[in-house]
Amino acid sequence: MNPLLYEDIVRRALLEDMGFQDLTTEAVISASSSAAAQFLVKGQGVIAGLELAAIAFRLLDPEAKFTAFVQDGDAVETGQVVASVTGRTRALLSAERTALNLLQRLSGIASVTRQAVRAAADFDCQVIDTRKTTPGLRALEKYAVKVGGGRNHRFGLFDAVLIKDNHIAAAGSVSKAVNLVRETVGPMVKIEVETESLSQVEEALTGGADVIMLDNMSCPLMQEAVKLIGGRALTEASGGITLATLREVASTGVKLISLGWLTHSAPALDISLDIAD
Repeated sequence: MNPLLYEDIVRRALLEDMGFQDLTTEAVISASSSAAAQFLVKGQGVIAGLELAAIAFRLLDPEAKFTAFVQDGDAVETGQVVASVTGRTRALLSAERTALNLLQRLSGIASVTRQAVRAAADFDCQVIDTRKTTPGLRALEKYAVKVGGGRNHRFGLFDAVLIKDNHIAAAGSVSKAVNLVRETVGPMVKIEVETESLSQVEEALTGGADVIMLDNMSCPLMQEAVKLIGGRALTEASGGITLATLREVASTGVKLISLGWLTHSAPALDISLDIAD
């Protein structure tokens, strides 16, 4: 990642946690004390966010030395030491929670993404994320999806067009919404339309949609929609898809499967930071 995407996030996270001072650490630990600590994984998963953890310590102690024993994207096992850090003890203790929060959160997203990608591995489709991210952390969480083997959907409202159900309701129809967008954005921008029925799929095709989202459709209906589209537009499945049903959805022939839970519900990977005695 470009450091511009995360340095300020880590800085603000430290400020949120420390405020004016770390009352406990400054009372217990002398300013001259130094220490070493290790990051210990307590469950199976995929690591993501090591550089975020490193920068948390360096912001409080520029001379802190962070050593990673794995890379982002590596699978890890229970009991594995994935990194170590040495520096001023006060800095290690004050940055500990921020470093762990970010590392655990991103590793959790990378871990569930890896599971989803494996579930769809036998089919010609890609697992992608959504905008259902933690406010302020979207770039980091979408990075974690890529680390886990997934792909990114749009980053925001500014970089792609997605006509959703409320847009269609406000415009009056799928075709009206598509025409209004095309008149505004021009021919170089791809247009995606969310559909819930075969009639909406036909309307989106007639309007010249580039991507058609099949939202909350049953697998038999989705398969019928894919056949109807016949490669004239890129197909995306979305809504109500779980890890248990993902393989069946992939078998319908869709090319993209978007999963909001990759980012909004991924459990954190359990990791601890243990200072050496």
